[in-house]
Amino acid sequence: MIDLGAPAPGLDNTFGLGDTLQSFFFSPSNTPGGVTWGVGPAIAWPTGTDPLIDSGKWSAGPTFVILKQQSGWTYGVLANQIWSFADAGGPNNRPEVNQAFVQPFLAYTWKDSTTLTLNSESTFDWTGDNYSVPLNLIVSHVYNFGRQPVSLAVGGRYYATTPEDGPNWGLRAIVTFLFPTGS
Repeated sequence: MIDLGAPAPGLDNTFGLGDTLQSFFFSPSNTPGGVTWGVGPAIAWPTGTDPLIDSGKWSAGPTFVILKQQSGWTYGVLANQIWSFADAGGPNNRPEVNQAFVQPFLAYTWKDSTTLTLNSESTFDWTGDNYSVPLNLIVSHVYNFGRQPVSLAVGGRYYATTPEDGPNWGLRAIVTFLFPTGS
């Protein structure tokens, strides 16, 4: 869900869904040095509910992730580059999508499942010639509701760089249902 404050004079606040980015990773089962990596496609589905917060385009491109976990620490980077290839339907004179995403991350997990994460979710819009570099600090914990494990997280975001009239800060709440295998 996206809550966009009035982005310009004469425009109202917008609240709704943005596009959905789905990544698929192909990864070897054994890697040297305990480094995990994967490559594959990223597909942006036009699931948005408002032209102010969605692209109106189908987009796709390559994605990769590389990470290492040791002694409670997890660190690495996730990145993708997507380009639009079709309109979502109806008349669409919206700009083409040519966008990169880079997410370096560092997290520490304590034995009780509490995790503190520092990351950036930098986006580079090559078509619009702008970029944003938010820094996120998030704390999460895994709880059991009956037999269902759920990760609950809350965090803050500070924008180190943002387009003109872009946001300066943000908040997030995250609920993730976990389905462990092999139990």
